[in-house]
Amino acid sequence: MNGRTNEHRIALFLDFENLVTNTGISASNFDLQPSLDRLLEKGKVVFRRAYCDWSRFNEAKMGLHRFGVELIDVPPSTRAGKNGADMRLVIDALELCYARESIDTFVIASGDSDFCPLAYKLRENGRTVIGLAVKESTSPLFVNACDEFIYLRTTRQRSEKGDKGRHGAAAEEAGHGKRGRHGRDATGKAGKAEVEKAAPSGGKGHSKTEVPEIAREVVQNLIARATGPVNPSLIKETIVRKEPDFDEREHGFPTFAKLLAALETEGVLRRIQQGRQWYVVGPDADLAGGSEAKSEGKGKKQGRGRNTEESEDELESYPDPEEDDGL
Repeated sequence: MNGRTNEHRIALFLDFENLVTNTGISASNFDLQPSLDRLLEKGKVVFRRAYCDWSRFNEAKMGLHRFGVELIDVPPSTRAGKNGADMRLVIDALELCYARESIDTFVIASGDSDFCPLAYKLRENGRTVIGLAVKESTSPLFVNACDEFIYLRTTRQRSEKGDKGRHGAAAEEAGHGKRGRHGRDATGKAGKAEVEKAAPSGGKGHSKTEVPEIAREVVQNLIARATGPVNPSLIKETIVRKEPDFDEREHGFPTFAKLLAALETEGVLRRIQQGRQWYVVGPDADLAGGSEAKSEGKGKKQGRGRNTEESEDELESYPDPEEDDGL
C-alpha cells in the first residue's frame, strides 16, 4: 500500500503531427516503445492520448493502438489547421490536471514552444512536466519550460548506433540531450555526429570524457550548504532542475556514478558508504562524529578502491530511505 502511494502516475499527451513532420521520424516507422520504456521506469502511465488529423497518418494508427493510445481525431477546420489539435490537447491536459489529483506527472510529446503556457500552468498546480521530442525540432523555450526533457532519436541516429554494434528494435530511442545554451547550434550537432562515427567503441559518443561545469557547480554548492552527507540522487535532481535535458552520456559518462567518480578524482568531492547507501561529502570533510560513516565509508573506500566497477554499480542505485527518488 505504501509502495503505491509513492508511485508516480503519468499522463502522456502526443502532438503527433509535430513529432513526425520534418523531424527525421516518419509516421510509418514511429515506435512509441523506447519512449514508453523510459516513462515506465518513472512510474505508471495511466493516460495515453495522441492528437492530429488521422486521415493524414493512417499508417501510424495500428502501432499506437497496440500501446493503448487513444487517438483523438481533429480534422482541419476552415483556418484552424494543426492549431486545432494543439488547443484540444491543452484543454484535455488542464481538465485532467484539475479532475485527477492522483496524476502527478504530465508528458507533453512535442517540441512546439506554443505549449510553454501549458507547462507553466501544470507546474504551477504542482505537477511535474516532462517534454518529449526530436532535438533538432525542439524549441529551447519549451525545453526550459519543462522539469525534464527526453529526446527522441531519429532513424538515422539509430542506424548510426547500430553500426557501432547496438541493435535497435525501434526507429526512435529515447535519450536526454544537452541544453541549448551549452551548444544547440547546427555546428555542434554535426560535430557530435562526426565524433560518434569516429568513436572506436563503447558507444559513448565522445572521444573523451569531460566533466560538465554545471555538475561541478551544483556539487560544490550543495556540499558547501550541507550539514551532512549529500545523497547523489539530490545532486542529479538539482542538475536536472537547472538543465531539464541534462544527460551525463552527452559528456562521455555512461552512468551518473562515473561522473561522480570523475569529480572525486578532481578532488571536488569524496564518496562514502553508510550501510548500503552511498553519499557524497566534501573532500576535506571530518567524519569523526559518525562511527558508521567512518568505518563503512573510509574503510570500504580503501578496501574497494575508488574506481572499482562494484562500487560504481552500487553508487548508481542510490535509494533514498526517506523519500522516493522519483524523476
